[in-house]
Amino acid sequence: MRAPTRPQKSLNDLDLSAWDTYDDIITDSLWLLGKRLQGDGHSADYWGNFVPQIPYQAMRRFTKRGELVIDPFVGLGTTLIEAARLGRAAIGIDLQPHCVEQTRQRLTQAHQAPEAPVEVLLGDSTHPSTRERVHALMQQWGYDYAHLLILHPPYHDIIRFSDAPEDLSNASDEKAFLAAFERVVQNFAPLLAQERFLVLVIGDKYTRGEWIPLGFYCMERVLQNGFKLKSICVKDIQENRGKRGQYSLWRYRALKHHFYVFKHEYVMFFQKR
Repeated sequence: MRAPTRPQKSLNDLDLSAWDTYDDIITDSLWLLGKRLQGDGHSADYWGNFVPQIPYQAMRRFTKRGELVIDPFVGLGTTLIEAARLGRAAIGIDLQPHCVEQTRQRLTQAHQAPEAPVEVLLGDSTHPSTRERVHALMQQWGYDYAHLLILHPPYHDIIRFSDAPEDLSNASDEKAFLAAFERVVQNFAPLLAQERFLVLVIGDKYTRGEWIPLGFYCMERVLQNGFKLKSICVKDIQENRGKRGQYSLWRYRALKHHFYVFKHEYVMFFQKR
């Protein structure tokens, strides 16, 4: 693989002479996004997927039209659908065949002829062979490097996405989860150009009466692999499938067991050194 070329100074298509016209672009660290956007191929029927507003913001701020985005935990294709809408090329990877198939169907339903190529691959993002397949596809499309990585891993075992032992949601403990997560970072960081961004969407967990700061543990793993931290944004969590219609129950549990109910997750922005 050829060494990534140092990118131009501008990371996006925004015209700063008209900076005050970009009302859709968030610049604060508190993201009160409300309910997820639907339509254009997006759906809320997959437990654990993230809202399309996140990849939209990331791509608008840190990529230009025609540039390449990679998502190693693509799920049902939220990142790919937004990339197609915004004229970005994108490659997504998922471990589950049904996710890959449904993503392809949603891309077909959502967009007739995207400006840039978009593809989803079946594979294990911790494995070097998956990176090699991604790199081969990049070369086929004419890209020497990617311009943005978006990572939305499982929040360890909060949701079990499959029975596959290589699935991060089946990691035996936090140590094993973090080791597997770090392998994904190490696998895809070489494909990212210098000074370009990695976006990590992650939340914490509560286990055996203890708050586990999973987000900050993952942050440390990214920092140890050639990135610097640029921002941490805190995003609100709306009622999800796990807590739907159970607000009173969770409030009672919080009062009884002396904890606070999760209503936030992190969107962390890192720049490759």
